[in-house]
Amino acid sequence: MNDIILYGADWCPDCRRAKSYLKENNIDYTFIDVDLDKDATAKVEAINNGKRIIPTLIINEKSYTNPENVELAAVLGLNDQGHVQLFGADWCPDCRRAKRFLRDNGVNFQFIDVDVHDWATQKVEEINNGKRIIPTILIDNQPYTNPDNAELTKLLSINMEKEHKVFDTIIIGGGAAGLTTSIYGQRDRFDTLILEKSTIGGNAFLTEKIENYPGFQSISGPKLMEKMEEQAQTYGAVIKTGEEVIGIEKQDNVFEVQTKSTTYLGKTVVLSTGSTYRKLEIPNEEELIGSGIHFCATCDGAFYRDKDIIVIGGGNSALEEGIFLAGFCKSVKIIHRSEAFSASETYIEKLKSMDNISTFMNKTALEFTSNGNDLFEGLKVKDNLTNEISTIKADGAFIFIGLIPNTQSFKDVVELDERGFIKTTNLAETSVEGIFAAGDCREGAIAQVAAATGEGVLASYGIRNYLK
Repeated sequence: MNDIILYGADWCPDCRRAKSYLKENNIDYTFIDVDLDKDATAKVEAINNGKRIIPTLIINEKSYTNPENVELAAVLGLNDQGHVQLFGADWCPDCRRAKRFLRDNGVNFQFIDVDVHDWATQKVEEINNGKRIIPTILIDNQPYTNPDNAELTKLLSINMEKEHKVFDTIIIGGGAAGLTTSIYGQRDRFDTLILEKSTIGGNAFLTEKIENYPGFQSISGPKLMEKMEEQAQTYGAVIKTGEEVIGIEKQDNVFEVQTKSTTYLGKTVVLSTGSTYRKLEIPNEEELIGSGIHFCATCDGAFYRDKDIIVIGGGNSALEEGIFLAGFCKSVKIIHRSEAFSASETYIEKLKSMDNISTFMNKTALEFTSNGNDLFEGLKVKDNLTNEISTIKADGAFIFIGLIPNTQSFKDVVELDERGFIKTTNLAETSVEGIFAAGDCREGAIAQVAAATGEGVLASYGIRNYLK
């Protein structure tokens, strides 16, 4: 049958996104937790050339590695008009006609080849009283036998114009800054739309424990972000995940925000796209990412239970994540290029109490090494005092050396500084009237959840002034 298997883990943000998307579209699937099933882990590695990348989905015996919602929609035939499945064959003229018509009119459809899948042939025969008539098209499970283009036009409302809602504010990015902006905007009775390309919560969602957010002595990142998301939705915010923005244009005082799948309209726009982890840019790093090299302990740490790992960096994130990993890894080796950590004293003190953490100071990372099977083996470093070069062995490495703003899509829209951060003035205003910026992507921002929420408040006041 048309079975879908999703290999993933409960802590994985993209797994949560994919599961949520399938559930929202009433797509049945089987979830297999790679943390609990060693055979599933091996299956994922086999599919991804040795890399443990999740979610990995199997759809009609074909694998898809961490597909975006847009790709899932295309593969599964998900549209505003309904779930479209086309049973047919490559040699069938009417199947080719129907497929081309759907493609030309931007309709996603799941193509199921009756020559490849015996169950598909049986399905067609069952629908057509024993006859093998193709194409047979299902729209939300309602079958239509070889519909012509005119019938498809009517069934899918292809030529009907859509009425686009104009939101008061479109917030690009669903982290702490974006969620806070939405909460305050909705309280001002402004309709807000949040577009998030991955999972709501941003980098904070990937943080195992937050101990410096007012009101909580200690709270997990996912829990805090879930509370913010719930509050935003309670006030009426519309949230769409898996929507990556690729362009913004202003037409007659209305912004057209284009994603990979559609276009949204808004009177104002808030850029709260956050940041991504900085790479070392040394040999073998790119080749080993996902297969020994990682940037998120919460996401990938579980793969290294009872194993030896390396953590590179000396700030709060490096020490915090190193301490978290030490809770279940055999050993943690922290590599830092300076003679002293830049992290807060709280983390430095905690570090001293961990028996399975060792530190390597004044070491510059030169190159990642691999064995004969191209699997991660260790890190080659240089001692900054003696210039001695050595290799530190481990089963994997986690890099925490800073962040890069996610602003590349907006470099021709708003003014950026030399590092790529968005320049702002006064109430989070950018160089374009009606566009605001908040959070880690903004020039001068402090990469802390509490600071991000404050910037969200600031942006909401800028929106209020602009709209009123």
